[in-house]
Amino acid sequence: MSGSDGLTMQVDVLLPGVLREHAGGADELRLTLPDDCDVTGAVAVMAQEWPALGRRLRDETGALRRHVNLFVDGDDVRALQGPRTVLRNGSVLHVLPSVAGG
Repeated sequence: MSGSDGLTMQVDVLLPGVLREHAGGADELRLTLPDDCDVTGAVAVMAQEWPALGRRLRDETGALRRHVNLFVDGDDVRALQGPRTVLRNGSVLHVLPSVAGG
């Protein structure tokens, strides 16, 4: 189904402290998305609504940055369908930047 049929879903996005300033200080965002939206689409919506956050999540080509880890309902999207992982109504998308150790 496409979003043109009027069906939408709600997805919550959890942001770490280092990204909150780029989303107006919010630690959680609620997105209204088309019912067939995937992770890439959700990130595109965030980038449109919060451009500074979008620049932290995507590179100049629009691809997800390598250091950004995304989890849908606790599962790393890399173990699912990557950025094409389809979201469900009520899904929680957790954004975690990689942390370098030393």
